[in-house]
Amino acid sequence: MTNLRPNTSDLAFRSFTRRRLLEVGAASPFGLYLPQLFASEGKSNSSGLPGFGKAKSCVVIFLWGGPGQQDLWDPKPEAPSVVRSEFAPISTSVTGTQLTDQLPHLSRQAERFSIVRSVTHKDFEHGTAAYTALTGYPHPLPGTNTVARPDDFPTYGAIRTKLAPTSRPVPDFVVLGPVMHQGARPPLAGQNAGFLGPGYDAFRIGEDPSSADFSVSGVAPQAGLTDFRYEARKKLVTTFDERQPSRGIHADGLSELYRRAFGLLGSEQTRRAFRLDDEKVSLRDGYGRTKFGQSLLLARRLVEARVPLITVNWAKLNADEWDTHADNYGRLRKMLPPFDQSLAAFLQDLDERSLLDETLVVCLGEFGRTAKINEKAGRDHWPDCYSIVMAGGGIRRGEVYGASNRTASYPVDRDVAPWDIAATMYHLMGLDPTTHIQNRQGQPLPIAKGRVVEGLLA
Repeated sequence: MTNLRPNTSDLAFRSFTRRRLLEVGAASPFGLYLPQLFASEGKSNSSGLPGFGKAKSCVVIFLWGGPGQQDLWDPKPEAPSVVRSEFAPISTSVTGTQLTDQLPHLSRQAERFSIVRSVTHKDFEHGTAAYTALTGYPHPLPGTNTVARPDDFPTYGAIRTKLAPTSRPVPDFVVLGPVMHQGARPPLAGQNAGFLGPGYDAFRIGEDPSSADFSVSGVAPQAGLTDFRYEARKKLVTTFDERQPSRGIHADGLSELYRRAFGLLGSEQTRRAFRLDDEKVSLRDGYGRTKFGQSLLLARRLVEARVPLITVNWAKLNADEWDTHADNYGRLRKMLPPFDQSLAAFLQDLDERSLLDETLVVCLGEFGRTAKINEKAGRDHWPDCYSIVMAGGGIRRGEVYGASNRTASYPVDRDVAPWDIAATMYHLMGLDPTTHIQNRQGQPLPIAKGRVVEGLLA
């Protein structure tokens, strides 16, 4: 008998490999265990704010390490020379809005996105701050770099999968990029389904879409698995499931696991979305032949396939991450040109295909960087004020929301917490932020603790 019981710290993060999908399709469910999970309470839009449900898909672009707001989105040319960025401010396509000179492509796309310059929280550590960025919830042990635990609050894609699963034969939630770790520690908190259980985890693609031999395992049936055998396996599992004694709260997660497995195996739509070679060479070049660029191109194809939530992680990309404690400017001069090219191409491509208005794009890190340059010519962690970018899916275009002080160190206008960003995201995805789900202890928790940022809504 195949045993799928979680027994390692990384299991909740594993993507469905082809072998694992076929095991799910062929195995008896006797002995399976999934964590406690409960139904939600209510899904109606109680706020009456505009844009509810506007986003048919959401793309979360996570810049692991924390990019410096002063060097990207919030230049401060009048700041003292000891803190002022080496990068000069440049004008954008939106009058009065400036970016740094390392973002020329995005400066020409500024009418397609909005910048939030007043995001703030108090967690200085990567692990627990990343948890907050990826779930919208403050970690119960802030500043500890605590790794993933079964009681964690679920990440955005898991919540979306639980409360609004797609009826289309595509994954509900896809992550492009590796499982993130901080150094040699176990997986970072905030990346998985937490207390909802592994049935709501992402379909993860860790392979590099820019590589010549890129392919995705787990989305094609094994050789010899005919339609007849596929349907027979599906019926067999259903029969076993129906003859089991009631599993109560575990059954929902198990059913979700089966649904996703068979949906992927039987979906030509899913297989087609992963065929990057179908794209024109000129478009692939326009995105940039980097892992980040081709991941964003793949994300656009997944949006076209109506995957509800896609996360793109900038992590472990040629060892260049955004944690610039040393050689801040030297590292950013290498990282920002491909970032700029790829994100600008992604936003333009979505808009020209009439997809941006129904696709919410959120580009963020876990915090920002200090105004002061340290003795290693770097910037250190700074959660008190930083910037994120939001676009499409009901977000206003070409706006700057909030403001920071003269060194971009503290908000001085309309401060926003990560849980407010979460509430806004859920609102635009058609989920009332006050909707409750129950954790493993049976406690009802709202999916977002914050408020919808009305000033960002189109």
